[in-house]
Amino acid sequence: MKKEKFHIEYVFDKVSRRSLWNHVTTPPGLSAWFADDVFINNSIYTFKWDKDEEEAEVISVKPEISVRYRWVEDENENSYFEFKIHTVELTGATALEITDFAEPDEKEDAIDLWDSQVEMLKRTLGI
Repeated sequence: MKKEKFHIEYVFDKVSRRSLWNHVTTPPGLSAWFADDVFINNSIYTFKWDKDEEEAEVISVKPEISVRYRWVEDENENSYFEFKIHTVELTGATALEITDFAEPDEKEDAIDLWDSQVEMLKRTLGI
């Protein structure tokens, strides 16, 4: 089955772009909410959860704006997951937009997983 792209946006009222950027690009930031442990070797990030380990390659970076990762083991060359940070014009709040891919019957589960991960991110950011 072909994976479908989806976007989710989360708004953070009192978070600096820099702090959010550090949480989506650095090993200490990512290991605070996304994985149990994170290591970087050149442009390859190794994410560890319990006994599972996955590698992702950074394929695009716009400092403090967006970072795109591609799972090394993913056979679909066109799929990736991306974090984009922007300011909501009306409120001045900081928003995190996540783009990911999932098979149609797994899309809802993937969104639920992101929701729970971002709840953890909010806690680590103190909101």
